[in-house]
Amino acid sequence: MLLAGLSLAAGSGAILPGLALIAGGGVTGLPALRRLVPAGTLTGRPGLPATIASRGLLTFAFFGADAYVTLAVTAVRHRSPVVAGLAVTGATVAWTAGAWVQARLSGVWEGRRLVRAGLLIILAGIAGMVLVLQPGVPVAEGLAAWSVAGLGMGLAYAPLSLMMLQKALPGQEGQASASLNLADVLGTAIGIGAGGAAVAAAAGGDLRLGITAALAIAAAVGVVALAFAGRLPAGRGSAPPVTQQVPARAEPPG
Repeated sequence: MLLAGLSLAAGSGAILPGLALIAGGGVTGLPALRRLVPAGTLTGRPGLPATIASRGLLTFAFFGADAYVTLAVTAVRHRSPVVAGLAVTGATVAWTAGAWVQARLSGVWEGRRLVRAGLLIILAGIAGMVLVLQPGVPVAEGLAAWSVAGLGMGLAYAPLSLMMLQKALPGQEGQASASLNLADVLGTAIGIGAGGAAVAAAAGGDLRLGITAALAIAAAVGVVALAFAGRLPAGRGSAPPVTQQVPARAEPPG
């Protein structure tokens, strides 16, 4: 209902029906969402709630922009789908590289430092894609910019999963994992849907403006995620192994 309302209000100009659908979606969805995630998630309460919220904001920012990278390359800069595919492939490979890097930094850097670094890199990638929409900027810079964004996603994504497991109460790891997966899905869906509404609003006009708006929405949510990063659990990205002391055997008498 929320995404349909956005599409109606922005794409079709049916503002009142669109607002009615958005309000109906909020009234229906928010109470259910509060029951499915840890208390305080929607306000970013420090600890586990902020971790769950940050994952949703992260996927909103990244996938809300990623969905329109190929459209920007093909429809605005008039390059082939093969060239557009290079941007997506580069981001995927860089995501893997970022995950490899964070795995090796996790014993030295705090998890929230990795998340902050990843978000800053994603925001830089989004800014690069906005620049590529301009005719005078080489398309190759856009391919590089979005590959950089993939690197940031690799740095920020996995530490949030580890924080969730560290902060979940004993016996509630499955519930916390489900909340994290729900945040993943909602962040991706709403991010792409909000960007789609912005692109639909520019249909028949300057598509560049619509994609710029979609990227700006993703960047704004990325800034919010950056603010939430200060509420993430402190500590290194990987928990040190727990050592168990074995009591010494008593010597036999005599």
